[in-house]
Amino acid sequence: MSTHGYDNGRLDLPFVGISTFGKRPYVSDWSQIDADVAILGAPFDAGTQWRPGARFGPRAVREASTLFSFGHAGAYDHEDDAIYLPGDVRIVDIGDADIIHTNTVNSHANIETGVRAILAAGALPVTIGGDHSVNIPCINAFDAQGDFHILQIDAHLDFVDERHGVRFGHGNPMRRAAEKSYVTGLTQVGIRNVSSTAKEGYDAARAMGSDIVSVRQSRALGAKALAARIPQGVPVYVTIDIDAFCPSIAAGTGTPSHGGFLYYDVLELLQYLAKSHPVMGI
Repeated sequence: MSTHGYDNGRLDLPFVGISTFGKRPYVSDWSQIDADVAILGAPFDAGTQWRPGARFGPRAVREASTLFSFGHAGAYDHEDDAIYLPGDVRIVDIGDADIIHTNTVNSHANIETGVRAILAAGALPVTIGGDHSVNIPCINAFDAQGDFHILQIDAHLDFVDERHGVRFGHGNPMRRAAEKSYVTGLTQVGIRNVSSTAKEGYDAARAMGSDIVSVRQSRALGAKALAARIPQGVPVYVTIDIDAFCPSIAAGTGTPSHGGFLYYDVLELLQYLAKSHPVMGI
């Protein structure tokens, strides 16, 4: 039988205390990370071309995550007959990368430093943005981790090479990732409607190894067949843009795009992925 943390000591309800991710321990010294999973906030949104505010994303996600902090025995899912995030999965929150307003290069460098610290500790990095440009320093940090594939769940291709001199904004991260010698390819899922990337960007993405699947195509395939499109025998890095979801359930996104995924569309894809591939970062 599971033993809950509130069987003795403080009740420590979700609305009590400091809002770390899931109310897990906070580690301020990045040289002292000792965990299976480490959460890093990347509150940067200077890369957006439309509605800002994603800088408050890490704070909002942390606060929302406290709902799942009841006890320490994990969360039982009767459909899967599984206990998720049990107490023996060591999760820590290492706070936020330092963001320097108006300075993309240095802000990205600070995010990269955080991801590298997590990798050096042997933990799984989970980075919470922030606009999607934060994916650029995240991928940079994996340069010594061997080859891997990227699963992108997103409304937009994010494959612009350069526009008005901008190469590190929220429209560029997957192009920058595809240029890395250690990225073997991309599976880009949820891409739809009038995109931020022109036709030549789609042509370039396919030429550089991308498999592009829309929401309607994804639903026609089903989650299992969709996950099967991801090449076997290679680790996977997962990047999720909130605008992959339908604005009806994620209205606050900076660049909403109608007709997106619902919760179980993405959950089931990730479940199949986790069963078939090692996931090396999120």
